[in-house]
Formats: sequence, structure tokens, C-alpha cells
Amino acid sequence: MLEPPFKRHLEGMGASAVPVNVGPVRLAPCCAHEASEDEAYLPRMRLKLHELDTPLHCSIVGNCLSPGELRRLMAKHVNVKGQSDLEVHHTAVRMAGQKGDVSKALHKALDQRHAGAIRAFASAKDEAELHGCWKQAWAQGDIPSAYWAVLTHKALTAELCQKVFGEVHMLAHLMGAANRHELKRFVAMEKENTELHERLDREQLRRRDAIRERDQMVQQLQQQALEFERRSAQYRSERSERSEPSEATQMVALQTQRRECAEQAAQQAREQLVLMEEQLERLREHGRLLSEELAAAEAELHQLSALADGSAGAPPRSGDLLRASRVLYVGGRPSSTPAIRDYVCRQGGEFLHHDGGLEDRKGLLDGLLPRASLVVFPVDCVDHHSVGKLKRLSERHQIPFVPLRSASLACFAATLKRELLEKATGSTAAPRLCLRHS
Repeated sequence: MLEPPFKRHLEGMGASAVPVNVGPVRLAPCCAHEASEDEAYLPRMRLKLHELDTPLHCSIVGNCLSPGELRRLMAKHVNVKGQSDLEVHHTAVRMAGQKGDVSKALHKALDQRHAGAIRAFASAKDEAELHGCWKQAWAQGDIPSAYWAVLTHKALTAELCQKVFGEVHMLAHLMGAANRHELKRFVAMEKENTELHERLDREQLRRRDAIRERDQMVQQLQQQALEFERRSAQYRSERSERSEPSEATQMVALQTQRRECAEQAAQQAREQLVLMEEQLERLREHGRLLSEELAAAEAELHQLSALADGSAGAPPRSGDLLRASRVLYVGGRPSSTPAIRDYVCRQGGEFLHHDGGLEDRKGLLDGLLPRASLVVFPVDCVDHHSVGKLKRLSERHQIPFVPLRSASLACFAATLKRELLEKATGSTAAPRLCLRHS
């Protein structure tokens, strides 16, 4: 920023930069005559897009118009079919500095999209008030609208223009670095999501095959039992006609034994069917939990991406799920705990942590738990003694607790949303525990 894009106008923004509104730097007037001349020189209209300095066009088109809007607007004037977003951007920047239909259309589109900011900045009478409006818009995160409004304002000066351009330029670097990090995380989550879906599909296919084989086996056993019954009845009838009770009795005993064997085989098949149905139900529940966790992780990534794109100057808040709540997180992994802390803060809550006794004393739980409004612990990353103590203290202080399937951020977000939703709808009741036996 030591050499800004309008470096050639060291004495102010000259005729090539802003010929209508901003003139060269003038010394302070020393008499009433010079003061009246300066007042007559002040601009009365907003700047047009083609009147701005050429290096400003790139930042205006790139920050104040989305790629989709720019492509639709440029398609009315030039052929953009087959061109990339970068090529469309270059064409728009080149034609923005040329006084013509394209520059007028771009200026009109920018004014329509950012009309609210233009009206808000219209009350500024001098450079100090204009700078104040810019700082207020920066604090609220409305950067694109404020950028267009301040660069076309009639009270703009070279110093303020250089400051605003520099701040937006550095913000673009910061946003690019943040988006690259989030994109890597999103690609990893997408890959994991695909692998889990493939595993679930294979498992469901294997279960369907097993159920089909079980049904075929049950049908065969039922047919064999019916055949045994038919043959037994036939043998009894034949023996009764021949008046040979001893041989008929032996045949009945034989068929009875076969029938009992068939019934035992059918009973074993039914028991195996029950076990396989229970196992299938557990797999379905596990798949449902994984789907909820993946949906929560994807929603969080979309919220972070949207927050990074449109609210760079605002506090990192994405919701009020835990508003005015203190969440005590016991146990967990050191790698995932910071991400869970950030998630709780973004949801408006306060995060309290205890590692379950690895480095923190377990006696600290007695002081931390009464301050919390919700206790959460992962069952795979906490010892049994801490879990029992947490349950007893939660029952004693009437504080709800939520066990997590794992120590991941996705499991934490999905389980917390599900528990809070059930609590809000009243679909479940808080568990009652024995203080003596946990």
C-alpha cells in the first residue's frame, strides 16, 4: 500500500481520476474571497463509474457484484458463452472505464443493488462524516455496499479513497486464506461422507441377502414339516387298514421324531431371524446417527462459509441455539475440544471444560458443575469414575446431562440439536438416576 493504484496523482486525484467531483489539493483559504471560490469548486453530484480511476474498477466489480449477476448483466452486451468467470470479470473491468452502454449498465446495477447504503451515505457532508459512515458500515459487515457508496460520494478525497481501497484490498487477502482452510475441511468431510454412504449401502445389501436366505430356509422347513405330517397321516391310515398296530406305532413314532426335529429347526430359524432383525435395527440406528452428524457438519460448514463471505466484520455468531447457556464438556480429545468450544461460542453459549482427570483434578468437577446449565461428555473419551460422579452431581443439582457417542464436533452438534429439540417439544423426559448406584 506504499504505492497505491492512484500513485500518479500525488498532488490529489486529478482530472483523469475523478474529473467531476474531486479536484487537486488546495491550500486552506486565507480570506473570504478564496473561501467562496473553494465552496463553488466543491462537487454537487455523485461520481460515475467511468470517471473513477482505472485500478479501482477491478475491486468494485469483484467486490460489489456477484459472479452470477455480472455474467447476466454482461450477457446483454457481449457474448459470454463459454467464458469463465475470470474472463467475464476482465471484460467488465476493461469496459467499465469506457464511457458507453456497458459502463452505464454496470453503474445502474450497482446503484440498484446498493441503494440502501447510498441513501445512508448521502447525509455525509465532508470527509470526516464520510469516514465515520464507512467505519460504521465496516463494523456492521456491510462492506460491498459501503465500498460502492463511498467511492462515488461527492465528498470523497484522495486520502480517504486510498485508505478505503487499502482496507478492502487486505480484507480480500484475509478472506482468501480463511476460505482455503475451510475448503480443505469441506473436501475431507465430503470424502468421509461418501465412504460412509458406500459402507452403509454395502451393509444394507448384505442384510437384505441374509434376510432373503432366511426366508427361503423358513419356507423350506415349513414345506418339509407339512410333507412329514402328510406322510405320517398316510402311514397311519395304511397301517390301520392292514391291522398292524405295532408297525403303525413305530411309523408314528418315527414321523413324530422327524416332526419334532423339523419344529426345532424352525424354532432355531425364528430365533436367528429375531437376532438378525435386532442387528439390522441397530445398524439402521447407527446409520441414522451418522447421517445426522454429517448433516450437522455440513450445515456448520455452510454457516462458516456464509459467515466468511458476508459478515467478515461482524462477531463470529451463527445462531442462538445455546443462548445464555453454560455447557460443561467433560473428557474429549485435545484435537477436537477447541472446535467444540468455538461452536458453543458461535451458538451464543459459554463453554466450560474439564478433561476428566488427566491433568485437571477431579475435585474441580464439584465446583464447575453447579455453574453449568447442561453437562455433555463423550462415552469413548472419559473414564467410568468421572461418568458416575457426573451423573450423581447432575442428579443432585437437577442439571441435565447428555452422553455423546464420540468426541467429534459433528456428533456434538447433531446430538445437542436433537436433545434441545426434544426438550423444546417435550417428547422425552429427563432420566432419573439412583444416587447410590448411578
